[in-house]
Amino acid sequence: MKKVKLCLTFMLAGLVLLSCNNKKNTTEENKNETTAVEKREIWTKDQANKWYAEQPWLVGANYYPSTAINQLEMWQEDTFDPIRIDQELGWAEAIGMNVMRVYLHDLLHKQDAEGLYKRMDKFLEIADKHHIKTLFVLFDSCWDPFPALGKQRAPKPFIHNSGWVQSPGQKVLQDAAQYPRLEKYVKETVGKFKDDKRVLGWDVWNEPDNMTGPSYEKIEIKNKVDLILPLLKNVFVWARESNSSQPLTSGVWVGDWSDETKMKPIHKMQIEQSDIVSFHNYNTPADFEKVIKQLQRYGKPLLCTEYMARPNGSTFEGFLPIAKKYNVGMINWGFVDGKTQTKYAWDSWTKKYDSEPKLWFHEVLKNDGTPYIKAETDLIKKMTAEANKKN
Repeated sequence: MKKVKLCLTFMLAGLVLLSCNNKKNTTEENKNETTAVEKREIWTKDQANKWYAEQPWLVGANYYPSTAINQLEMWQEDTFDPIRIDQELGWAEAIGMNVMRVYLHDLLHKQDAEGLYKRMDKFLEIADKHHIKTLFVLFDSCWDPFPALGKQRAPKPFIHNSGWVQSPGQKVLQDAAQYPRLEKYVKETVGKFKDDKRVLGWDVWNEPDNMTGPSYEKIEIKNKVDLILPLLKNVFVWARESNSSQPLTSGVWVGDWSDETKMKPIHKMQIEQSDIVSFHNYNTPADFEKVIKQLQRYGKPLLCTEYMARPNGSTFEGFLPIAKKYNVGMINWGFVDGKTQTKYAWDSWTKKYDSEPKLWFHEVLKNDGTPYIKAETDLIKKMTAEANKKN
């Protein structure tokens, strides 16, 4: 009889333990389900278009102050120039611009994250005063693959973007042990400003498959894109894990977008992972319109985050009317003539220039704030005023 009672006691204890475990597992499952619901997903077409409907017609420039040769000089404490930024964004507001695309750099976060955030907040304060929203760029595959903190070099005379730097640099890109630092940079930076209404969105990687052409191709690594492809996918994931209220994107720039089967894996991934679709176009108005029609099949808002190279036929007068017709946001390259020297063409790396070009490649304003071509700034002001007039 004692044995029977003992067995029943053990059985009862086992049932209680099993019940507790089941309850614990159920609680964990519910917790995981809740987490899954709260986790930021890629926006649906409806979510993206709802967000876009709340925006004005977006027209602006890729911005860095004329006093900075690159992202590092723009943001480092010793060379951050809020007075000049305020002046130049005032000029932008005066001609109807309402958005600026602004590059960050992973080394800035490594150097002084809190200082960077303080300066970003100051920039956003200035931009907001001028009714300008900011699209931040986290990484960039263009120009010098060996960025270095500290004093930046002086511009090389007559050369386009002679001091712009990649992020991450080549050494970091080849060292997977440094990727956790990049993850920290993405998550903390996006997380810091994830609900900031002054931030339009996050362009997570500029031209990820750009091999730099004749400027630095001799020192580029051949497997650069192979390394970036999985890393870029992770960057999208890290940024979404920060639960930003703003959209994420990474723009396609060279390729055929007419057919999924013709697209490179990195381009497919960029568009699949983007909340809104962004692209670059420095060609003719006809080509610009063709690209818009190709990308419309995704059913999401379109934002052209780089255009305007006058000798190529990519101009304000040629592009803006088409963009307005299709409701495409427009961000041209360059604003005020300065240390980046992008009034010179890309071919200044292979062709010798010894004076200012007859026709500027990029830039909208001269260094004193006067228009390079007044008809351009008049057009920008007129079209944005008409598109965004209050009813």
